[in-house]
Amino acid sequence: MSEPNKVKRVPLGASGINIPELGVGVWQWGDSLSWGYGRSYSEADIRGAFEASLARGLDFFDTAEVYGRGESERLLGKLIRESGRTVTVASKFFPFPWRLTRGTLLQALDHSLRRLDLDSIDLYQIHFPTPPVPIETWLAGLADAFDRKLIRAAGISNFNLNQTRRAHATLATRGIPLASNQVSFSLLNRQPQTTGLLDTCRELNVTLIAYSPLAQGLLTGKYTRQHRPGGIRAVRGFQISFDTIGRLIDLMSEIGAGHGGKTPAQVALNWVICKGAVPIPGAKSAPQAEENAGAAGWRLAPDEVAALDAASR
Repeated sequence: MSEPNKVKRVPLGASGINIPELGVGVWQWGDSLSWGYGRSYSEADIRGAFEASLARGLDFFDTAEVYGRGESERLLGKLIRESGRTVTVASKFFPFPWRLTRGTLLQALDHSLRRLDLDSIDLYQIHFPTPPVPIETWLAGLADAFDRKLIRAAGISNFNLNQTRRAHATLATRGIPLASNQVSFSLLNRQPQTTGLLDTCRELNVTLIAYSPLAQGLLTGKYTRQHRPGGIRAVRGFQISFDTIGRLIDLMSEIGAGHGGKTPAQVALNWVICKGAVPIPGAKSAPQAEENAGAAGWRLAPDEVAALDAASR
């Protein structure tokens, strides 16, 4: 068996933090409901995913206060503590409508720090630009947290192009770089490209972190017209036919064969990396973490990226 490719590390915006080119999303960790998926994994499975990820150099973990109602943060913190390893942790603040002042961000951050058992969070993000509070209020709260050394980098999530520019400009008035914007981005959701958000992030030196880079499993080859996904994935509105998905899977299988037998999922993740984003696929077991890790440390050829672009339009 050949040695796994070495994972490249990339800068997290202008924060001074370096992260692997592929991260780990832990939104299902500790979530008994699994948002309609049906929980079929144990804490031992998650520990296996954590350890396998670290063994392959994937030490960037993304969580949030709302994942599992805080259980994802608690479980991640426990695994970090037991491992004795230094990892890069990202979490998120959710601007619930009853949170009206920037002080509530600091309160939520304090709760996240306690659940994670950390003195500071490497990357703290505003989860959504949700009304009625203007985004500038939450960005001021992020800046306060940064100045108090409770966070090492400030980020956003689900912000559109104009909101990203506003966030960047607002933080700049406090001398703080906007490190990242986390959005849905995959071969089945190329909106960050078509709207110009990806180019804007590149222009502003803001890392685009891609969640759902496998379109919730639709790009793995696991699902077909005859075997469709259930739960929330069945109603999330991926407006693309299974015939199109099938053609994409066939193409990714063909391309993967030319790279030593890479799976469709690994090709799909590498496509995101080639676009300059950092994908954070979920991993709930060691085999899933191992497969995800196989997407890093190599690159699709430009003509392969172009072929995937054309097939995914």
